[in-house]
Amino acid sequence: MKYTRMPIEIESPESLGYNAIACNLAESSVRDISFKEMQINLDQLVLAYGDHYGKPELRGLIAGRYPGIRPEQVLLTVGAAGALFLVHSSVLTDKDHIVVVRPNYGTNIETPRAIGAAISFIDLLFEEKFALDLEKLRAFIQPNTRLISVTTPHNPTGTSLDRQTIQQLCKLAEDNNCLLLVDETYRDLSFDEPPPMAATLSDQAISVSSVSKAYGIPGIRMGWIICRNEELMNNFLAAKEQVHICNSIVDEEIACQYLRKKDQYFSSIQSMVKNNFSILEKWMDPHPCLEWVKPTGGVVCFPRFRKAVDLDEERFYHSLLNTFKTYLGPGHWFEQSKRFFRLGFGWEPEPVFRQGLANIDLAIRQSLKS
Repeated sequence: MKYTRMPIEIESPESLGYNAIACNLAESSVRDISFKEMQINLDQLVLAYGDHYGKPELRGLIAGRYPGIRPEQVLLTVGAAGALFLVHSSVLTDKDHIVVVRPNYGTNIETPRAIGAAISFIDLLFEEKFALDLEKLRAFIQPNTRLISVTTPHNPTGTSLDRQTIQQLCKLAEDNNCLLLVDETYRDLSFDEPPPMAATLSDQAISVSSVSKAYGIPGIRMGWIICRNEELMNNFLAAKEQVHICNSIVDEEIACQYLRKKDQYFSSIQSMVKNNFSILEKWMDPHPCLEWVKPTGGVVCFPRFRKAVDLDEERFYHSLLNTFKTYLGPGHWFEQSKRFFRLGFGWEPEPVFRQGLANIDLAIRQSLKS
């Protein structure tokens, strides 16, 4: 496999250096929390190899949130990124075909490319409110299609699939003897009651999530695969064992202690996200230069410059970062035009978030051509 570094990783805030950014609106997760805030006790933890499937109690806590899912149908992984890699590398070969909804997180595109699988893209369009066109997707299915890859709530647009659409995707996978991969990392940050997790609806569905985006603990690298298909799960386990045998039991213990008292932390997370989103709405809706499709979940959106706005995009991003120390995720991170950008509203506290939005306006004024 030939790997290619993704722009989203090369230009990520952590690669750029957080000290270079005063207003970080490029983040796609909620605010990170400190170890002290979590009041974690690791004194009795024995630093041995862990269960290859993952800590049984943690798998039980995760499975218990979804009707019909058992702990043995949960495989703990090194973040959602690790889960996606295990899925792609386990089920795809260079003879297979995959349908990917785009824009999408880079791993869902670059790993199949590295494997050599043929890829067809279903491009979500701003003019269609980034809605998934099932008939268009159906037309891309081929005899060798092995995987359909979708995300809900979607990164970077923040749009969500409803229950009927997820059910139809499951049936499409079943009818064509392929698999449905659903990245549901933002599920707990849905603005309304989320639909059932895809893996609860079909043995052909694979759900992936993590503690990174919605819980503010990405540093422990803890994600999971949920699937009811025993043969697939054995295959994913074999892949995991060959890559890293088991997870860090330190990470698993921290995640387990967090999820035991998740509600204690999560109300403040939801409150901060809701508050920042309200600020964002009031700024975006009347904006003379920007337009958006309002998100329905997660902590990111994907605005674009209005067609009539004559802007020097390169100058805008350069000015925004170098003059105003404010960072956004430009469209090329997602193989889209730089007239789009990903804006995160879950990471910065309110005063910094407001300043970041004001800095965007200042950078726009500096970058208008006329």
